[in-house]
Amino acid sequence: MENRGKLIVLSGPSGVGKGTVIEALMEDYQDIAYSISATTRKPRSSEKDGVDYFFLSEAEFQQLVEEDEFIEWAQVHGNYYGTPKSYVEETLNAGQDVILEIDIQGAVQVKEKCEQNVCVEGIFIFLAPPSLAELENRIRERDADSEAEMELRMDNATQEMKMAEEYDYIVVNDQVEQAVEKIKAIIIAERCKVD
Repeated sequence: MENRGKLIVLSGPSGVGKGTVIEALMEDYQDIAYSISATTRKPRSSEKDGVDYFFLSEAEFQQLVEEDEFIEWAQVHGNYYGTPKSYVEETLNAGQDVILEIDIQGAVQVKEKCEQNVCVEGIFIFLAPPSLAELENRIRERDADSEAEMELRMDNATQEMKMAEEYDYIVVNDQVEQAVEKIKAIIIAERCKVD
């Protein structure tokens, strides 16, 4: 039996509650490590560098891209986001599962690398809102975006929802606790899977 951890990729449209679901999952299920992403966007008032994201300048980010230090990276809503490679590889090699909270573009890159056997096989979970109207309500309640940013997020969300069928699993985030239970069930099933 292989001791290497499993790579779990969780993505979905902006505002669907990926961060909230992962936070609840991590509290309830300690058998998984969270991979912190790097970004060039400015931190929100509640976010801390090295905890929520690694906040980088665009020059710092581009240097890491040139050095091939990301598993995936993408430009989303005018900012760059990427998953640092070294932490993920070290954690998986130690036998620990790793969950990535990444956007759709990043998930496509990871999936392509997995299909080319460049990385360990991933488990791809799409977190969907109950509806686009509910997603818009959630983004408005967050009150962190201008009207133009809001429209961009909703336009992107409409396109991203069409990508859900490319994932292994779809979990609707209508109740956080139920979404967490479904994700835990997926992880457990995948660990028991015969390769």
